[in-house]
Amino acid sequence: MPYVADEKRYSDMLYNRSGKSGIKLPAISLGLWQNFGGNQPLENSRAMILKAFDLGITHFDLANNYGPPAGSAEETFGAVYKKDLVPYRDELLISTKAGYYMWEGPYGEWGSRKNLLSSLDRSLTRMGLDYVDVFYSHRPDPETPLEETMGALDHAVRQGKALYVGLSNYSMEQTSEAVKILKKLGTPCLIHQPSYSMLNRWVEDGLQDVLNENGVGSIAYCPLGRGQLTNKYVDKIEAESKATSSTMKPEAITPERVQKFRSLEALAASRGQTLSQMALNWVLREGGATSALIGVSRVSQIEENVKALESAPLSAEELTEIDAILNNLADIPW
Repeated sequence: MPYVADEKRYSDMLYNRSGKSGIKLPAISLGLWQNFGGNQPLENSRAMILKAFDLGITHFDLANNYGPPAGSAEETFGAVYKKDLVPYRDELLISTKAGYYMWEGPYGEWGSRKNLLSSLDRSLTRMGLDYVDVFYSHRPDPETPLEETMGALDHAVRQGKALYVGLSNYSMEQTSEAVKILKKLGTPCLIHQPSYSMLNRWVEDGLQDVLNENGVGSIAYCPLGRGQLTNKYVDKIEAESKATSSTMKPEAITPERVQKFRSLEALAASRGQTLSQMALNWVLREGGATSALIGVSRVSQIEENVKALESAPLSAEELTEIDAILNNLADIPW
């Protein structure tokens, strides 16, 4: 049976304007960073992409190096697009990025004009697209002049191969300068993609102010703290803390840390939510990110994450309680 999108796909999703642009992003966006590579069953990837769209997720975030192997996530998306989503192209917001290592030699990574524009051509070929909606500089290049990198993004738009441009992993100072250059070139920065969660709040130390002042939106990756802000993680660290031996770092499974996560979990439960759902509400609170970029491995996770939008926004009292719980809670990877 040919795929037909759910006719109610726009009934429940929340859409937020990206800065001062004309673009609205779904509050929940789907990232194809992991679990969509060539090492995964295509039908599972297809099911997740189509379920996301059926739930009103119009934004699909990729990069040239997503996989594994690198490039294969774009190939996966391209296969699903060709089979199912071509009729819906104008309803989709598709992004990709360049900057991390992709091929041998001096032009296979970083932020030169040569790398970015060559990479974009390769990405378009892998996805079977004439253009992407957003093209990002995936990371700042310490050796290439910022003017060259931003000039390449501007050129991609003027070529018609991208509609908007964005930055990812740029510091406050780098972002401020890049935004100024892009504005002068006539291609304003649409969006910044930083890592951001309850456990990783670096954007609040100036970057968010720069974005607000310049009318730039933001989309948070790792909003669940690389899986730490999930009930599964809380169960794991508590079990590990009681085990005779553990594969986790000792500082990750202290009784105090377990208790803090249990307190977060209890607060979420009092709201009728899972911890991951509350974590998404936190990232999307007023003054937070425009959109939260989720990574998933199965359809049910998309459904659970989108249900976070059914709950009321976090109250001032709840935000204060979260801050108190998180006091001195370190962000420790799995």
